[in-house]
Amino acid sequence: MNILVCVKRVPAPGARINITPDAQQVDTAFLGFTVSPHEECAVEQAVQLIEKHGGDVTVLTLGPVEAEEQLRTAVSTGVAKAVLVPIDTQDWDPQRTAHALASVIAELEVANGKYDLILFGNESADSCGYQVGIRTALKLGRPIVNGAKGLELENGIATVRRESDAGVEIYKLKTPACVGVKEGINLPRYPTMKGRLASKKVAITQNAATGNEGGLKLITLRRPPERASNTKILGTGPDAASAVVDLLEELGVFK
Repeated sequence: MNILVCVKRVPAPGARINITPDAQQVDTAFLGFTVSPHEECAVEQAVQLIEKHGGDVTVLTLGPVEAEEQLRTAVSTGVAKAVLVPIDTQDWDPQRTAHALASVIAELEVANGKYDLILFGNESADSCGYQVGIRTALKLGRPIVNGAKGLELENGIATVRRESDAGVEIYKLKTPACVGVKEGINLPRYPTMKGRLASKKVAITQNAATGNEGGLKLITLRRPPERASNTKILGTGPDAASAVVDLLEELGVFK
């Protein structure tokens, strides 16, 4: 089995996001970065599938050279190969990104054979565009189901479960196919020390790619107004005990 997972380097969830003075980019000077949570689950699902069926997982990202850190983190959890599509700018629009990813995937398949599954995150944690996976699948001419909360592969058929307001939808896709994985499909494993040490020795392949800018264009970035929160001090020391009990009764903890 041959699986490819596309991931994206994004600011760590919960970080304070500042905008550059020209309002065109996120100021990354004091930000930590990670893999988008949906894509963490996609990596975990891929590793679970090859543990069950055998094969290899390749992880691919389009981003700055610093994104090698996220690729090596994926390798430390069981991924065999890592590919970086380096770009100088902070981000590309979805159409340009999809064009670049599709061209690189086509090159990789010439060298390594067809990927049975290509996994994406349901959407990235920063832009939440829901577009790159679908656009890439379309360019590759492969079926895709987004929002997957269950994924199994048997006899060349990918069975995808997706939650909806009416219950659970079940799709069966003939491979090769693409799937957009949603956070919660599994619990991503933590990298082991052995895995981290091994990931430092893995050579990260760089594949150059180009693509024309799409119809979507960033005009300006704006920070949403900050939400103020008020903290009420119930008391200090032993004198606060009765106030805490009253509050717990008010919240219905005690019945």
